[in-house]
Amino acid sequence: MTIENVTDTLREHPFLQGFRPDHIDKLAAMASEVRFGKNELIFHEGDESSFFYLLLSGSVALEVPTPGRTVRVATLGHGEELGWSSILPSTHVKQFQARSLEEVRALGFDGERLRHACEEDYSFGYALLRAVLQVVASRLQATRIQLLDIYSPVSSKA
Repeated sequence: MTIENVTDTLREHPFLQGFRPDHIDKLAAMASEVRFGKNELIFHEGDESSFFYLLLSGSVALEVPTPGRTVRVATLGHGEELGWSSILPSTHVKQFQARSLEEVRALGFDGERLRHACEEDYSFGYALLRAVLQVVASRLQATRIQLLDIYSPVSSKA
C-alpha cells in the first residue's frame, strides 16, 4: 500500500473522522498494513501492549479466557479499532485476548511511536486520545448492557 493509499484509507476510516489533515498525514507515516489469518490470536490477555490497529476488513473477537471456556466480550469489524491500551505507558498489559474470526486486514501502529507523537504534538495527542476515550466509553456501555442482560431479574409476569 502506498503512502497515498494509506492516507486516503485513513481519511475514510470512521475512527479518524474529524481529524485534521496534518494529523492524518502523521498517522499515515507511522502505519503499516497487517493481515491476520482466520482464528489467529492477535494478542493474549496479559501481553504487554504494543500495537494499535485500525480494522479495514474482517472481524475480531475480544475474549476473556476462563477455565474450561472462553467468553466473547465483543466482536469488532471494519471501521473499528483494536488495541487502544497500546497508547498507554508500556507497563500496561492487554485486558483481553483478540482473535480473528476470519481473515483480517488492518493498519497497525506501534504504540510507543504513537505515544511519542502525542507528546511531541499535543494537538495530535488530544485528537487521538479523545477518539480512543470515545471507544472506551462505548465499550464500557456495551459491557454494561451485556451485564444487565445476563443478571437482570426475570419479570414475574412472564
